Amino acid sequence: MSGRIAIVTGDGGEGYEALYAWHRFLEEGWRADVVAPSRRRLHLVMHDFEPGWDTYVERPGYGLEAQVGLDELCAEDYDALLLIGGRAPEYLRHDRRLLEVVREMHRQCKPLFAICHGIQVLTAAGVVAGRRVTCYLHVRSEAEAAEAEFIDEQAVADGHFVTAQTWESHPQFYREVFRLLRLRAGERAREAAAD
Repeated sequence: MSGRIAIVTGDGGEGYEALYAWHRFLEEGWRADVVAPSRRRLHLVMHDFEPGWDTYVERPGYGLEAQVGLDELCAEDYDALLLIGGRAPEYLRHDRRLLEVVREMHRQCKPLFAICHGIQVLTAAGVVAGRRVTCYLHVRSEAEAAEAEFIDEQAVADGHFVTAQTWESHPQFYREVFRLLRLRAGERAREAAAD
């Protein structure tokens, strides 16, 4: 099982989510392209949870090179797309090209993955209505306003969507992500054998 995935993030993206995704897909033999507003080294951040805080704290994180700019992103080039959380989705959700690609991949039933605030891009694209999803609890209202059903679990799979709450959800999230991708690979292999 291998393919090509677009890992979408930008400045302010959650560094652990981005690096974990990139390494995890490379480990599985996938071509993993980091996609951002432009090709350059990104300024990622670390979101953590501190006692006494009502929300997460943000610290500077690792950098990561983006290999593909959003203006180059094309649905036909990818087998799946992953939206990283952090603050990047709050501005990426306004990028018309990204929303167009997400909608086209949805029309083609290609896997769409989102973790934490990444759901903001899916809601802006208008593709989650009627879907069971999860996300960071403080963006739950955006998912519900987009007519999705919020499920308070670490990771939720629904059709060609897999969503997760935070980087703490990685074990459950990636089990569901690769379960779906293996299922898709098996379906393609059976179709090819039938031809």
